[in-house]
Amino acid sequence: MSRSFAIAFCLAAVAVCATEVSARTVYRCIRDGTVSLSTAPEPGSKCEANIIDDNAAQTPNLWGEMGVFSGTLYEREQDGKLVYGTRNLPGSRVYLRFTVETPEGEPAHEGLGEVEAPILDRHARQFKAAARKTGVEDAWLRAIAHAESRFDDKALSPKGAQGVMQLMPEIASEYGVTDPFSAAQSIDAGARHFKKLLRLYKNDSTRAIAAYNAGIGAVARYDGVPPYAETQAYLQKVQALYQRYKTALAPPPLRPADATPMPSKPAVNRPALDKSDTSKPIPNKSASSKSAANKPAAKEPATNRPAKNKLAAGKPAAQEGSPK
Repeated sequence: MSRSFAIAFCLAAVAVCATEVSARTVYRCIRDGTVSLSTAPEPGSKCEANIIDDNAAQTPNLWGEMGVFSGTLYEREQDGKLVYGTRNLPGSRVYLRFTVETPEGEPAHEGLGEVEAPILDRHARQFKAAARKTGVEDAWLRAIAHAESRFDDKALSPKGAQGVMQLMPEIASEYGVTDPFSAAQSIDAGARHFKKLLRLYKNDSTRAIAAYNAGIGAVARYDGVPPYAETQAYLQKVQALYQRYKTALAPPPLRPADATPMPSKPAVNRPALDKSDTSKPIPNKSASSKSAANKPAAKEPATNRPAKNKLAAGKPAAQEGSPK
């Protein structure tokens, strides 16, 4: 097997023969600045397990960007089991020789912009036009441009991405861009490309952003966001910027028509009741009312009133409120 990723396929196939449990596990091991692949962790190396899907259309590149090279797959015994790997460890025997061609590096990059306050005065007219044309939110387009280039129409990334929307040359060509450093052409093509990705992933913005950064192939290989550090950082950056631009571009809140705002009523400061102070009992209103109802009325002071008749004159006047 001499094509790209062939050694990973070979290791997976050997693993299937060795044990059904680890049929799709290949370890990427690093030691002294070198990389090897193995069906089990290598003693003395820092190894990371990778699960290979048997039905994957393309096996992930576990080597990295290393061009074309020839190597050897070795067989050895480890912990009572046969283990296969590409590093010549003590006790190893040659199993087969191979040549592998690793692919060029992914276009993923973290972006030139940082998460900061929204910048609303750069290419505003072009963003609004692209949003109207494609139906993609203005906030998404500005967030991508901010993360990619910080709105620099002359930006050029180490991976070769160009312009405001940092389009790779083949993507720019697909959308008819003749000048990748034209802000209008870059924003228009970037908006159409992101619209295509949203449609492809059924409006899953997370996958669409990952594909914008690392490519559709990478998202397909990993069935989701690729594990590239650049893509992970880029995704978080764009999502954070989107929220900021969505807030900044939102219309002002509605207010009642033909109305005058009224000042709010000042709060009344009432002395707080200190419940801990028990020196003065709190009067019980119901009890006070009840006791007041049963209490006889106060006597009025006696006054000298003329008697109505001789019979009444010989008796004291009845007191108001006293029992008859």
